[in-house]
Amino acid sequence: MITHMELNDGHLQTLTEFLRKTLDPDPAVRRPAEKFLESVEGNQNYSLLLLTLLEKSQDTVIRVCAAVTFKNYIKRNWRIVEDEPNKVSDPDRTAIKANIVNLMLSSPEQIQKQLSDAISIIGREDFPQKWPDLLTEMVTRFRSGDFHIINGVLRTAHSLFKRYRHEFKSNELWSEIKLVLDTFALPLTELFKATIELCQTHATDVNALKVLFSSLTLISKLFYSLNFQDLPEFFEDNMETWMTNFHGLLTLDNKHLQTNDEEEAGLLELLKSQICDNAALYAQKYDEEFQPYLPRFVTAIWNLLVSTGQEVKYDLLVSNAIQFLASVCERPHYKHLFEDQNTLTSICEKVIVPNMEFRSADEEAFEDNSEEYIRRDLEGSDIDTRRRAACDLVRGLCKFFEGPVTAIFSGYVNSMLGEYAKNPGENWKHKDAAIYLVTSLASKAQTQKHGITQANELVNLNEFFVNHILSDLKSPNVNEFPVLKADAIKYVMIFRSQLPKEQLLQAVPLLISHLQAQSTVEHTYAAHALERLFTMRGPNNTTLWPPFTEQLLNNLFKALALPGSAENEYIMKVNPTLLFSLLQESIVPYIPTLIGQLTHKLLLVRDSCSLCLSVRITCKANPTTVSSFEEALFPVFTEILQNDVQEFLPYVFQVMSLLLEIHSNSIPSSYMALFPHLLQPVLWERTGNIPPLVRLLQAYLEKGGASIAGSAADKIPGLLGVFQKLIASKANDHQGFYLLNSIIEHMPTESILQYRKQIFILLFQRLQSSKTTKFIKSFLVFINLYCVKYGAIALQEIFDSIQPKMFGMVLEKIIIPEVQKVSGPVEKKICAVGITKVLTECPALMDTEYTKLWTPLLQALIGLFELPEDDSIPDDEHFIDIEDTPGYQTAFSQLAFAGKKEHDPIGDSVGNPKILLAQSLYKLSTACPGRVPSMLSTSLNADALQFLQGYLQAATVQLV
Repeated sequence: MITHMELNDGHLQTLTEFLRKTLDPDPAVRRPAEKFLESVEGNQNYSLLLLTLLEKSQDTVIRVCAAVTFKNYIKRNWRIVEDEPNKVSDPDRTAIKANIVNLMLSSPEQIQKQLSDAISIIGREDFPQKWPDLLTEMVTRFRSGDFHIINGVLRTAHSLFKRYRHEFKSNELWSEIKLVLDTFALPLTELFKATIELCQTHATDVNALKVLFSSLTLISKLFYSLNFQDLPEFFEDNMETWMTNFHGLLTLDNKHLQTNDEEEAGLLELLKSQICDNAALYAQKYDEEFQPYLPRFVTAIWNLLVSTGQEVKYDLLVSNAIQFLASVCERPHYKHLFEDQNTLTSICEKVIVPNMEFRSADEEAFEDNSEEYIRRDLEGSDIDTRRRAACDLVRGLCKFFEGPVTAIFSGYVNSMLGEYAKNPGENWKHKDAAIYLVTSLASKAQTQKHGITQANELVNLNEFFVNHILSDLKSPNVNEFPVLKADAIKYVMIFRSQLPKEQLLQAVPLLISHLQAQSTVEHTYAAHALERLFTMRGPNNTTLWPPFTEQLLNNLFKALALPGSAENEYIMKVNPTLLFSLLQESIVPYIPTLIGQLTHKLLLVRDSCSLCLSVRITCKANPTTVSSFEEALFPVFTEILQNDVQEFLPYVFQVMSLLLEIHSNSIPSSYMALFPHLLQPVLWERTGNIPPLVRLLQAYLEKGGASIAGSAADKIPGLLGVFQKLIASKANDHQGFYLLNSIIEHMPTESILQYRKQIFILLFQRLQSSKTTKFIKSFLVFINLYCVKYGAIALQEIFDSIQPKMFGMVLEKIIIPEVQKVSGPVEKKICAVGITKVLTECPALMDTEYTKLWTPLLQALIGLFELPEDDSIPDDEHFIDIEDTPGYQTAFSQLAFAGKKEHDPIGDSVGNPKILLAQSLYKLSTACPGRVPSMLSTSLNADALQFLQGYLQAATVQLV
C-alpha cells in the first residue's frame, strides 16, 4: 500500500471518481468505493487531497461529499491512542491546523458547517496545548466585518465551549476556561456591542437583520457556556454592558423579524428564549451580583409574557420566560418582588391561567399525534410545554405564598367550572383548565411509585373528585369529551395516594370501562392508571382490590385491537404479573376455553398478545396450569417448527420462553429434546428469529445451566458458536452479549473454564476490527459481570494471559474513558460493583505499574454515579445503533405480554453500590493503612472527593 499520496491532479481525479461512486444507490458500485477510500485513508496527504477538493472542485456535490468525508475521517482518526499507530501523519496534522480555519470561514454554509464540526473535534483533542493559536486565529476574524465569516467563528466556538455546561469541575477545566476568557471574552463583548449597533443601523434591512440576529443568538449561547461553571471576573466587571443590552433585546420588537409561520420559532423568539435562559442562570447562581439588574428583567419578561400570543412558535420563549419567573420567585432573596397582592393576582391572571389553556394545537396533538401528546403530558419529555412551565411557576409561588395563591386560583377554578356548567358542549376547555389548575396547585411532591405524596392542604382533593371528576368517569358514553375523560383519569392516577380507598374502589371499574374508548390518549391513560393503582398495597403488603377478571381481560384485549394501539406499551404494562394478585384462582375456570380459542388464534393470526397474557396470568397464578398449556401448545409448536412456518417462529420462541421461565429450576425433557434444534445455523440466519431465540436460550440457561453442561458435550461449543456469530454483527452484537452474560451467570464454572480465554480473544478481535459505542457499552457490562462472578484477580489474570500488561490497557483505554456511556440502572449497577472489586480486591492495582490507574478508575466510578450519562454517538455510527430497549427490538415483533422483566444478576446482595464502594474502600484501607487516604488526597479532584466523603458518611466508615 502506498504510504504517501502526491498532491497532484491524477490523485484528485481518482478521489473524485470514488467519492462520486460512494453516492451511488447501487451497493455493488457504492461498497467497493467505500472500501477503497477506507484502504487509502491511512496514506499521507489523503486528508489534504480532500481539503483541496472541497475548496476547488467545480462540482458542488463533490465539494460537499469531500467535506462530509473529511469530517468523518477526522472523527475516526484524529484522537491519538497510546500504543496504537498514529492514523494521521504529523505533517498532515500541521497542515490541516494551519489551513482549516481559513478554509472553513471562506466556504459556503453547507461546507462551513462540516468544517466547523471538524475543528470542534480537533479542538477537543488538541486545544489548548497542541493548538494554542486556534482562538487567536478565530478572534482576529471578528474584525473582518463579514458576518458569514463571523458566524462561522461563533458556530465553531459554540460547539467547542458548550461542553463547559456539563463537565466536572477540575483544575484542567479551570485553566482552559481561563485561557478562553483571556483570549475570547473581550473580543466577544466588543463584537456583541458592534452587532447591536449594526442592528440599529440596518433596522429596516430584513436580510441584514437575519444574519445579525443569528449572530446575537450565537453570542448569547456562548455567554451561557462561558458563565456556566462560575462567574468570571471579566463578565462581572462588564455586567452593565451585557445586561443592559440583553434587557434592550428582550424589549425590542422589529416587524421585519416577525414571521407568518405559526409553528416555527423565528430569530427574534430564539434570541429572547436564550436571553431568558441567561437571566435565569444569573438569578439562580449569581443572585447577589445580579440583584441590581433583576427587577428590570422581571418587568421585561413579565411584559413579554403578557404580550406574547398563543401560537406554537412562541412555546419555547414562553416556557423559558415562565421558568425564569419560577426560578426567581422561590428564592428568598427575591421574595419581596412578589409579595404584593396585586402582583400575585396579576401573575395568576395574566401568565398562569392563559398558559394553562388547552389550545387548538394541543387538541390537534391529542387527536392526531397522541404518542407525542402522551410523552409530553405523562412522561414530562425534554420538550418544555407552556403548561408544564406554568405548573412550575404555581409550585414556585406556593413556596412563600401558598395561602394567597390558593385563594386567587379558587376564584378562577369556580368561575371556569361555572362557565362549563352553562354550556358543556361549547365550554369544555374551561373545565380542562380548571382541572389542570387544581392539579398544579395541589401537587407539592410526587414520586413515580406513589403519585403525589404531599399535597396542598388548602385544596380539598376528595371534594373536587366527588363533585367534578366522578361525573366524567361515570358518563355512560366513554367517547364523549375525551379530553375531559383523560383529565379525570389522570386526576385519579396522580392523587391515588391522597384519595380515600372507597373512592379508588369506585374508580377502578370505571377505568376498566374506559379501556374501550376510541381515543388513544383516553384508553392509554386508563391502562396506565390501572397499572399504577394495581401496584398499590394495603397493610402487610395485601392487595387492595377484589377480582375484576372477565371484564378487565376482555377490555384489555379490546384496547389492543383498537387502531394504533396494537403495540401500546402502556396497555402492555398493565402488567400481567400485577394482575396475578387480583386474579389468583378466579381465572382458572376460563382456562379450557381460553386455550382452545388462543391456540386456534395462534395458527390464524399473527397477534399472539392474548396468548402471552393468558399464559402469564394463569400460569403464575396457578403454576399447575403450565402443563395444560404445554399439552395444548406443543403439538401446534411442533407443527410450526417442522413445517418451518417462518413468520410464526419468533412467536413460538417467545411463548416457549414464557412457559420455560415460569417453570421452577429445572428443564422438562420435552424442552431438552428441542434444545439441539435451536442451535441450528439456519435458524440464526433470519434476523427476526434472533431476539426471541436469544431470550429462549437465556431461559434454558437460567433454568438448567448445569443440566445443559452435564448433557452431551457439544452443547457448550454450540452455544459459543451462536455467540461468535452474533458478536461479529454490528446489528446483533448486543444479543451476543445477552447470551454470553447468561452463560457466565448460570453455567457451572468448570464447564466453561477451557473456553474463557478464547471468548476474550474473540471480543478483542471484534474491538480491533470495528469498535462501536454499542459494542463498548455491552463489553463494559460483560467484563464487570465477569469480575462480579469470578473476582477481580481472575479478570486481571485472564487479560494479562492474553498479552502482558493488557489489563492496564483495558482500564486505561476502555473502562476509564468509556464507562460514562453505560446506560440503564442494572447495567450501571453491574459496572459499579465490578469496578469496586477491581479497585479494592486486585493486588496488582496497588503494587505494580498499574497503580497509576487507581485514582482515575475511582474518579470514573464516581462520575458514573454522579455525572449525566454520556449519550454522544459518533455520526458515522448512527445508522447501526439499535433501540435495544426490551420490548422494542427492530426486525421482529415483540409480543405485547411476552415482555421480559429486567433481570438483575447481582440482586439484593448489593442494595446501594455507593455504600458498597465506601465499605470496600474501608476494608482496603484497614489492610494497608495510610495508602488509600494519601492516594485520594494527591490526585482525586475536589468534586469527586466531596461525593466520596458523602458515601463514607452514609456508610458510617472512616478511612485509615
